[in-house]
Amino acid sequence: MTLALLLMACVLTCAGQVAQKYAVESWRDVDLGVAHKLRSPWLWLALLCLGLGLLVWLLVLQRLEVGIAYPMLSLNFVLITLVARYLFKETIDLRHWCGVGLVIAGVVLLGQHA
Repeated sequence: MTLALLLMACVLTCAGQVAQKYAVESWRDVDLGVAHKLRSPWLWLALLCLGLGLLVWLLVLQRLEVGIAYPMLSLNFVLITLVARYLFKETIDLRHWCGVGLVIAGVVLLGQHA
């Protein structure tokens, strides 16, 4: 159950970051006022996902020590890298992929401790 909550917090946070990216991309090269930006559905989706992610994260912290739980959030680095590569078609260099591999190795090591 704790692992499922941790993964849910990661996915919600990642989804919030993606929605933020879509929000700011929709504002690019357009002179919009603040009021118009505040009506962006992507912005509200980002706030919803990040808010729900926070609530789920609080449940995770009730079940795991923060020293174990917090480093597990580095899975977001992996998820966002995959989203950047395959959804946003960004170039990811070899050094970045090596970092992703190290993050995954670290999460696996910490996961065995939990």
